[in-house]
Amino acid sequence: MLTEQRKEEIVHLCQELVRIPSYSGQEGDVAQAIRSIMGKLGFDDIRVDEYGNVTGGIKGIRPGKRLVLDGHIDTVPVEDASVWSKDPFGGILENGRIYGRGTSDMKGAVAAMLAAVGFFGADKKRDFSGSVYVACVVHEECFEGVAARSVSQQLKPDCVIIGECSELNLKKGQRGRAEIVLETFGRPAHSANPEAGRNAVYAMAQLIERIRELPMTAHPVLGKGILELTDIKSAPYPGASVVPEYCRATYDRRLLVGETPESVLQPLQELVTAWNAQQDGLSAKVSYAKGKEGCYTGSTIEGERFFPGWLLEENHAWVQTALQGLKQAGLNPALTQYSFCTNGSHYAGEAGIPTIGFGPSRENLAHTIDEHIEVEQLQQAVCGYYGILQAALEKEGW
Repeated sequence: MLTEQRKEEIVHLCQELVRIPSYSGQEGDVAQAIRSIMGKLGFDDIRVDEYGNVTGGIKGIRPGKRLVLDGHIDTVPVEDASVWSKDPFGGILENGRIYGRGTSDMKGAVAAMLAAVGFFGADKKRDFSGSVYVACVVHEECFEGVAARSVSQQLKPDCVIIGECSELNLKKGQRGRAEIVLETFGRPAHSANPEAGRNAVYAMAQLIERIRELPMTAHPVLGKGILELTDIKSAPYPGASVVPEYCRATYDRRLLVGETPESVLQPLQELVTAWNAQQDGLSAKVSYAKGKEGCYTGSTIEGERFFPGWLLEENHAWVQTALQGLKQAGLNPALTQYSFCTNGSHYAGEAGIPTIGFGPSRENLAHTIDEHIEVEQLQQAVCGYYGILQAALEKEGW
């Protein structure tokens, strides 16, 4: 399947995408390039939605399942290019590696998906059942799964592959993520007369200690839930000679399968309610953080920061079909789960669509200085996606 010409094409595709900066909300140029690439690869149905997600598919000549391969096209910023040893937008190929922002997270996987679907459509001459789409999704770094809601609404996939880094292993689940905001409210005063005020930071300190004593959930496969304080700020700031009247803390909550917005917030709400009842001149509240960002299309994307966990059983038909396809492609994947959050939070966690993860490169290369991807991993990922498509679209009754 992978001729020398195709191997070179895969490398060039990855380099082309990496050379186009595409921070969250600024993906327009890379989206345009992807539309062009899809056209050249013979995709049948190319669309851009209100958020700027680019989707394109190849349809078989017989009815069957609809598969979606999901990869996000936004990246985190390059804060200081001078500390990189390679141009972060150069797509430089050196010693079997392609360097640049987004190579591992996750333009390499997007390139591999586009190539695999294009090659599969050309080789089979559409002689397969169902259809396969690549969804190139925006704003994932800010909102795991929010823009993906538009993809599943339009395409209504039967099964999904998330292309996040897996080192060519097969992922059958992940912990989810929520951002929880704890706020305390006091009364300002001159710091020379603090007794006239009510210090919101002292109140926050009390609550933080009590929250640390809360029992945490656990799952036999996904491990422990996590509730970790990630930032804290008071107001007014800077607080020169002023007792702070407000304090806000943010917690990162890693979610397990079956946890809901209500169940996660309940123990915190109960703690805060009990604490409030004992206060005079102080109060607190807890809620989920909400985000709102602009899209390159001019639309706005927003949502509550609660992204569920998900997990498929090892014997699930989609897991076994994908595993079969990867092995037939010559790979020997381990069956594990992601340690981080992905767009699977929507597809599997919210929409209940059978979802697996498979992608090139290592997750610890994401967001790093001198981010890179190994060419061998990139090319093997194409073989893996191609193998999954063969197993899924040339097989009846699964």
